[in-house]
Amino acid sequence: MAFNYADTPGNTDWFIHDRFGMFIHWGVYAAGGRHEWVKKYEQMTNEQYQRFFDHFDPDLYDPKVWAKLAREAGMKYFVITTKHHDGCCLWDTKLTDWKVTNAPCGRDLIRPMVEAFREEGLKVGFYHSLIDWTHPHYTIDRMNPRCNDEEFVKANQDRDWSKYVAFLHGCVRELLTEFGEISYLFFDYSYSKSPAEGLLKAGKGKDDWEAERLIDMIRELQPGIMINDRTEIPQDVITPEQVQLDKPLVNDDGKLIVWEACQTFSGSWGYFRDQLDWKSPEMIIKMLIDGVSKGGNMLFNVGPTGRGEFEPRAVERLQAVGKWMRVNGRSIYGCGPCDYEAPKDARFTQNADGSRIYAHMFSWPFKHLYLPKLGPVVDYAQLLNDGSELKIVSHDTIHPRLPETQQDTLILEVPVQKPPVDVPVVELFVKRQG
Repeated sequence: MAFNYADTPGNTDWFIHDRFGMFIHWGVYAAGGRHEWVKKYEQMTNEQYQRFFDHFDPDLYDPKVWAKLAREAGMKYFVITTKHHDGCCLWDTKLTDWKVTNAPCGRDLIRPMVEAFREEGLKVGFYHSLIDWTHPHYTIDRMNPRCNDEEFVKANQDRDWSKYVAFLHGCVRELLTEFGEISYLFFDYSYSKSPAEGLLKAGKGKDDWEAERLIDMIRELQPGIMINDRTEIPQDVITPEQVQLDKPLVNDDGKLIVWEACQTFSGSWGYFRDQLDWKSPEMIIKMLIDGVSKGGNMLFNVGPTGRGEFEPRAVERLQAVGKWMRVNGRSIYGCGPCDYEAPKDARFTQNADGSRIYAHMFSWPFKHLYLPKLGPVVDYAQLLNDGSELKIVSHDTIHPRLPETQQDTLILEVPVQKPPVDVPVVELFVKRQG
């Protein structure tokens, strides 16, 4: 069986197979060390924000180190913020001076990153913000950091939106013509439902971005590229963030919809020095498993420091996830929703041809594992982390005085001690038909 996904305009086959990617939120806001939205949250003027630009010098930046960490964590693609909402471009664009090549950094940060990740075998994705807090012709709405400054709003009523649209489209053209094959374009984001208020303009959406024309250009430049849903024109993939879905997404025809959960180590995307509520490796692994069991991917974010490094907390967790993926990755890659329902303390994934089912045990049972309806289906079981057999036990050997278990329940004898992995996986081999 192949997973029954709805057709998409771009190529999503690799994406559905690879399942796990690295998101990187990086820019001059890393010098602030307190969230990528610091300009908005602290209502900064351009002059106040300029100090981050003037001190952004990632002298320890080595994208080969980043790429190796991503590969060893089991990630198969990456997405880098080419421009976040602050408008500062991380490549040497010809369209603005507000770019890192004019900061103390003095170099294009995107090109060596693309080359390093490609060398490690990862596919390349670009994040690009549709929003811009610095461009002189981005009209003022509630999203602007200075939307509460009446004098600023009054003084900026003559902005020419068409010039911003030309800039937006021009940046995308550069990104898709100067860096080779790009597999994934992740736009962020539309907010057309935000109303106008006084002199403040309404929010922006597909008509403002001229998204149909933008997408036509993208498809012409890179026909197989995958595009997310945040222009307000559905394309290849839906990208919810900071949530786990409760079930697979399906369309009206019952076909699976391609989706990806965007997640963070903590509550922020950019580097936040003082944030402490970081997820454990076990939680990250469980989030990845949970998403794949519902037909989705996970794009997991790192926010590098102003010096250009992944902080130790991130490195530690990436390495822990990689340790789990090294022995359990085949329950993730090429897998998706299972035909059978898992017990409440487990998640099932299944490979594309249906020959193997993977039971990810979020809670380790005592002595026996009961898997309803799988008795007639499975002829061999093993722990995935070490390839050791788990005996299939007959119903009449459990305990003579217990109520009879459903005869179609698969009963496996398991070790009392939980296997030495964050989330144990039981690999079930499905009987061949005929």
